[in-house]
Amino acid sequence: QVQLVESGGGLVQAGASLRLSCATSGRTFSSYAMGWFRQAPGKVREFVGTISRSGGSTSYADSVKGRFTISRDNAKNSVYLQMNSLKPEDTAVYYCAAAQRGWATKGAEYDYWGQGTQVTVSS
Repeated sequence: QVQLVESGGGLVQAGASLRLSCATSGRTFSSYAMGWFRQAPGKVREFVGTISRSGGSTSYADSVKGRFTISRDNAKNSVYLQMNSLKPEDTAVYYCAAAQRGWATKGAEYDYWGQGTQVTVSS
């Protein structure tokens, strides 16, 4: 069992930056692909980005490509989402997730989820 706890959300103005963190329990963090997803009110959950077990590969949704960066620190059992140039349409609850595989880009491929952290971007 893996527990994930997100932090770092908040209210910011358009154009600002935020860094989300996701701390995980367990001693096998490096065996999981990690991903970030988000869900805005009234919308379905959407993929934001993913990072491979080693951190050597990443992939992003087109809507955040060039603005968001995912990184991980396997020594700290943590994954991060650096969000720059935030837009009002980035407003959502952001979730981190862990997949027991080397690579995962779909929600159904993830095995564990955090509770989420709210990000609100004002115009």
